[in-house]
Amino acid sequence: MESPSGNRDPTTFTLWLSEIMFFTRDNDIVCFLVLAAVCCLTSAESVITCDDRMQRLSCDQGVVSVLTVAYGRTDSQTCSEGKPPAQLANTACSQAGALEALANRCNGKKVCEVDKAIFGADPCRGTYKYIQTTYTCLPAFHVVACELSTAELFCDAGQTIALIGAFYGRADRTTCIYGRPDSQFNKIDCFTRTANQVVAERCNGKSRCSVNAVNSVFQDPCHGTIKYMELAYTCEFPQ
Repeated sequence: MESPSGNRDPTTFTLWLSEIMFFTRDNDIVCFLVLAAVCCLTSAESVITCDDRMQRLSCDQGVVSVLTVAYGRTDSQTCSEGKPPAQLANTACSQAGALEALANRCNGKKVCEVDKAIFGADPCRGTYKYIQTTYTCLPAFHVVACELSTAELFCDAGQTIALIGAFYGRADRTTCIYGRPDSQFNKIDCFTRTANQVVAERCNGKSRCSVNAVNSVFQDPCHGTIKYMELAYTCEFPQ
């Protein structure tokens, strides 16, 4: 059974951003939504999801930043209801690279849903596993751009871009679907694994940066599906 325990880290902190921008452009249509003077209180959330369930990370304010991830089994009690002892006996099961896989998929998103398939090969066949994740919600500039459009990232004078997360693909059936047939947005497990690297190399350390939401920049992770790009970043003073 899924247990989004919502455990709170005892240390909380407050950050302010002068502006959060949502940008999307589809052909000739451009929309801006600006929210000013947003104050966000961030803390750690803990989520445990059993092997046959979907894990959901979400932020009412800010964007997801994954802190820790474990996929496998480290005790015999978690997600044990109705399972035979043989499926719970191996408590030294852990998937290497789990943090990188989930962070690449979820960092910088408002909502992120994943299942065990994101981790690749089974680390311990015959063992019933679970995903244990801690994450926080970071204040950030959040940008969404439909495929074939451009996102503009920018910071005030003296500050530079620091990417939190980048996504290119499709993870829902609602974003950037206007005028599109159902067949172009039904595949929702589609994403480019190198999106963070691509955008970070283009934009980190710059005061302004343009990123095109096109296959030639990110490669095409799902032919025939209309995709979108989702970015989250902060503006920092250079060290």
